[in-house]
Amino acid sequence: MKHSIKVSGNQAMIFLKDKIYVSDASLLRDDILLIIDQGITDLKMDLSGLTYIDSSGLGTLVTINKRTKEKSGRLVLTGAQGLPMDLIKRTRLDKVFNIE
Repeated sequence: MKHSIKVSGNQAMIFLKDKIYVSDASLLRDDILLIIDQGITDLKMDLSGLTYIDSSGLGTLVTINKRTKEKSGRLVLTGAQGLPMDLIKRTRLDKVFNIE
């Protein structure tokens, strides 16, 4: 998995590409929780380049969503398609996340 983060003020745009497995999920979680703890709580995550996500990756998204809400922020998922979107729907996380 490759990810990049662009920060502007209190907002961050996160781009995910390829696949998220267990080892990738912990790195992604650590990177994003660090910026949330620095006060950047308005997050938009672009999943259009993501082709696969496992349960640990979904858990990471849940953790990030929870932390942004705790800090009075929000996480918006954009561009989800294919298998990642199917898994989000099957696990009913589409009811939890803000998805555009």
